Amino acid sequence: MIGYVTIGTTDLDRAIKFYDTLLATIGIQRLWQHGDMAAWGLSRAETALCLARPFNGRAASAGNGVMVAFKVDTAKQVDAFHAKGVLLGGKNEGRPGPRGEHGVYAGYFRDLDGNKLNAYVPEQRNSH
Repeated sequence: MIGYVTIGTTDLDRAIKFYDTLLATIGIQRLWQHGDMAAWGLSRAETALCLARPFNGRAASAGNGVMVAFKVDTAKQVDAFHAKGVLLGGKNEGRPGPRGEHGVYAGYFRDLDGNKLNAYVPEQRNSH
């Protein structure tokens, strides 16, 4: 249903380095970069994350209540993704662990521009 999600950045070069390194922890690579945009995903046929300088030329801002979540296969991937995000300068917004009563395992942080990110396992089945 969703083709891609775009989040903004004020420093495209810095953000590309952040996302290249971060997303490699869960096997996702940059698909393309041109002008003021770049995109990551498993392929051009799959849902992608795009990063862009705002078209209107104003400063990028993170939306309150907006989050991009990456579905992964194991809790170890959640842990690695969260740890890498914080190591790269992101701000911890919730250490990896069980969430709610649905068996979800997730970790939350904000990127260098304040965009909220999450990696999660929909149902944890002894994947740690």
